[in-house]
Amino acid sequence: MTANSLRRVDELLVELVETVETARAVPMSGSCVVPRERTLDLLDALHESVPAELAEARQVLTQRDALLADAKQVAAQLVADAEVRAHEIMEAGRAEHAELVSASRVHQTAAEQATQARAQTDQYVVDERARVDQYVAAMRTDVESFTDRTLADLLDVLQQAIATTQQGRQALAQRHEGDHQRDERLREEPGFDSGG
Repeated sequence: MTANSLRRVDELLVELVETVETARAVPMSGSCVVPRERTLDLLDALHESVPAELAEARQVLTQRDALLADAKQVAAQLVADAEVRAHEIMEAGRAEHAELVSASRVHQTAAEQATQARAQTDQYVVDERARVDQYVAAMRTDVESFTDRTLADLLDVLQQAIATTQQGRQALAQRHEGDHQRDERLREEPGFDSGG
């Protein structure tokens, strides 16, 4: 949640509390009359501010899934490319070996080169797979870290909004208690006519 949207939620809650605190008291009760349209407008504005943050959290989760899917696709393509390259190297080694079979010395050299090619191919595949695994692990870590930070920020914002709301409710309850105590004192005063 941005600082502006957090500030907006806080302003709306403060204004809502002020509306209730400054509302006209109903005589002989702890109730008050609040301007309905203004109160509903404030509640609507508050309601619009919070869902935007929830939508933002959902979007972060969707982006995380898309990034992981992209990372898996890239990894699969890298492995496929490595296997194709390995096959090409092996075929080239076999072709070269077949051409050099006529002489024993040449044959021996070809066998050594084929063994080296096979070893190089095996090492290439191992290296590429390790690189792909590292890439996927790094992407997963980055995505999960980003998601965790975003959700933690959202949780902080929501907790601040809840705290502000609770403060508003406590202020309203204290005002209600003060009005109730005042009414009780008025009833106990001599000459108080409870009939009207």
